[in-house]
Amino acid sequence: MASTKPGQRKLQILQALAAMLEHPKGEKITTAALAAKLSVSEAALYRHFASKAQMFEGLIDFIESSVFGVINQIAEREEDGVAQAHAMLQMLLVFSANNPGMTRVLIGDALVGEDERLQLRMNQFYDKVEMAFKQALRLAVTQGHGREEDVAARAAMLVSYVTGRWHRFAKTGFKQQPGADSPVQLALLLAA
Repeated sequence: MASTKPGQRKLQILQALAAMLEHPKGEKITTAALAAKLSVSEAALYRHFASKAQMFEGLIDFIESSVFGVINQIAEREEDGVAQAHAMLQMLLVFSANNPGMTRVLIGDALVGEDERLQLRMNQFYDKVEMAFKQALRLAVTQGHGREEDVAARAAMLVSYVTGRWHRFAKTGFKQQPGADSPVQLALLLAA
């Protein structure tokens, strides 16, 4: 790792942190353990991040840019509101399956004992996801699917479904895939 480009070391640190989060029964992640995993000193970590909280913020930045980038693509590409909601649900489940360490950040268990602003950021993430579902469901109402007065409750229910699948994935040591049985479940959730 001696000759890394600027920004590359930062990415390596975040990738190592995410990989460590994939071991839910592992010990608490410390900067010493992270430095040892990367074969660098803790001081080397702090040259790129002022604190461990900043490292977690880097992971949250990745989650937000990935998820909301795809949500925006779905909204642009898909004209049907129900299809938008379905695609967003599917993407959120696949994102978790492809990023088990990030799932622990998404559900907040990797943030326990860390700076409280990290959990506040994740709460804002959930609010934005719920808003995206509301927009898709409002579009669906204009297309004759569902009722306007149900949009907020349905959007909240969809977020609860996704977070429940994420929790189950993490709590089973990443064995119970978040998308297991999702075709039937999503059809039921999005039925008129």
